[in-house]
Amino acid sequence: MMQSITNLKEKFGNNELVLETGKIAKQANGSVTVQYGGTVVLVTACMSRDIRENQDFFPLTVECQEKTYAAGRIPGGFFKREGRPSESEILTARLIDRPIRPLFPKGMLNEVQIMAMVLSSDGENDPDILALIGASAALTISDIPFGGPLAACRVARVDNQFVLNPTYAQLEKADMEVIVSANTKGVVMLESKAKEVKEDDFLAAVNFGFENLQCILGMQEKFQKLCGKDKTVVELKNVEPALKEKIEELATEKLKEVYRLPKKEEREELVALLLKDLEAKLVPEGNLACDIKIGLEEVEKEQVRKNIFSENVRIDGRGFKHIRPIQCEVSVLPRTHGSSLFTRGQTQSLAVTTLGTGQDEQLIEALEGEKYKSFMLHYSFPPFSVGETAPVRGPGRREIGHGALAEKALLAVMPSKDKFPYTIRVVSEILESNGSSSMASVCAASLSLMDAGVPIKDSVGGVALGLIKEDSKTVILTDITGLEDHFGDMDFKVAGTQTGITAVQLDLKIDGISLDLLKDCLLQSKEGRFIVLERMRTALVEPREELSTYAPRIEVIKVNTEKIGELIGPGGKNIKAIIAATGASVDIKDDGTVLIGSNDAAKSQEAIKMIKAITDDIEVGRIYTVKVKRLLNFGAICEISPRKDGMVRISEFSDAFVKNIEDVVKVGDEIKVKVIGVDEMGRVNLSKKQAEQDPKQ
Repeated sequence: MMQSITNLKEKFGNNELVLETGKIAKQANGSVTVQYGGTVVLVTACMSRDIRENQDFFPLTVECQEKTYAAGRIPGGFFKREGRPSESEILTARLIDRPIRPLFPKGMLNEVQIMAMVLSSDGENDPDILALIGASAALTISDIPFGGPLAACRVARVDNQFVLNPTYAQLEKADMEVIVSANTKGVVMLESKAKEVKEDDFLAAVNFGFENLQCILGMQEKFQKLCGKDKTVVELKNVEPALKEKIEELATEKLKEVYRLPKKEEREELVALLLKDLEAKLVPEGNLACDIKIGLEEVEKEQVRKNIFSENVRIDGRGFKHIRPIQCEVSVLPRTHGSSLFTRGQTQSLAVTTLGTGQDEQLIEALEGEKYKSFMLHYSFPPFSVGETAPVRGPGRREIGHGALAEKALLAVMPSKDKFPYTIRVVSEILESNGSSSMASVCAASLSLMDAGVPIKDSVGGVALGLIKEDSKTVILTDITGLEDHFGDMDFKVAGTQTGITAVQLDLKIDGISLDLLKDCLLQSKEGRFIVLERMRTALVEPREELSTYAPRIEVIKVNTEKIGELIGPGGKNIKAIIAATGASVDIKDDGTVLIGSNDAAKSQEAIKMIKAITDDIEVGRIYTVKVKRLLNFGAICEISPRKDGMVRISEFSDAFVKNIEDVVKVGDEIKVKVIGVDEMGRVNLSKKQAEQDPKQ
């Protein structure tokens, strides 16, 4: 018997949002296609029936695949098929994972996999929001236990007006972009980049998005009533009360001693010893080691939260708004173009800036088309930063996500290509980590850019806030440590300048927070950010006026656009010859802008001279360095540029009588000549003797 097709539509911004199920991918626990304009995303949700033995975590995985056929293209490269996930696909997968993860039942251990496939792309509407809505809808109508639905939208401010689900073209003009994910209880996740906006304006954008999401939440509830399956009853892994009581009895006093220690590694070592001690005592009584581990973590969590609520004491003894000691250094590496070391408590980022030419830009093949990136920020998290050993492979999803957030935070202050025509790469090496290494990366990168002489608009700092919430009582914590993040309810990262916010990322472990609480968090983050920025200014107040001696120098000249083809030459012959002769990089833009880059100023000038020789019109009275190509009885044919020759008659070589041309010049010689005339046929007459007699020489 065929499953019936269910289709719902709802006006959502400028287009209708269409949810459909029952037509494709019917063997998944939940399957939904989401259409908005000409963009279509298929999202499936599947759950394993069995739980792996001794498993003590919830194995949720989210995958996103952007199929190039969706945009009517064939993949590049040798294999002509999609390969490893792109950065865009990874960021979309994280965008889905972050808000749905806290909505699964506590103690659930069945493996759940969400897959989002972009089947059609209209080049106007970003599929990431559709993928997130589709994930919620697929889970909501499936038999998988899930505390949804939730909904998401993108809000942009264009010409001081909020736009719901803006197109790519509208986003280019926006000064603020906010992704809002929410349920009926409040906001669940935020992701934003902005051009130094005020906290009130940011909150207004979130409120606008939240109000517009209510219809999509209602749409999913109706969808569930029409075609939803009964939820499967799964086994939840929760510690037996009797075992937890024993753990509390044996561990509480020791944990109090542990949390008096200032250093993270000391606490971790003693907790590991405590766990071994508990296992030695409780496993012989018939308890599983994984249950003891989960039980100890629950006792730890309760203890940390209780200390904060009842005794107003954080793990390291700080006040709720206090920031750990900060140290900032610049120019810490001798041969790099710019560097800085930012240390906050036990979190440390070494940021290194490298300047390159236009040839170093990153080509990105996205569904909406090819584009080039001239600013990149990459985040690296080696295992030694947390005192561990692990295989060292390529960047993981967390590293890509943290790097993207830090990059967003700095975009608002980066100079335009017209003002600073360099490709810029910043790498943040996390050397120590105990809370908010992404915000440390923002601070370190800002200082490193200024150290490199990049004329950024202002310093950018960042701070992470946490939340402890029990019923109606809440405590907001500024500059959270790793343990406060782990045992807390929120990770709220806000970056910006003295003027305003440039990036925000909010993740929760509870099922939503109110807009009033969000406002309190924003105001507290502003206080913290200003403190961080003040400490950063002790190292460097503004960008250096001079670039590093090791950085390339880029000269910019303009040529007639009609001469671009001549400059490039057949098969790139002319431009390749200039690069080979000078070693300089030459980047030609469609508008006639030519960027010449080299570490050697003399080489840059030589390349400029060769370019001008090709592109400039021949001027009478101007002196050129030419190459002798051919000798005749009455003179020499000389190459002024690859496409232009001139004649030096034998009488123009010297005031003295010259009988044989071979006596004064040979083929291949380079000589200085002066243009003394251009006849009606365009033939150029040159003079060596007049060039030598010119007073300017």
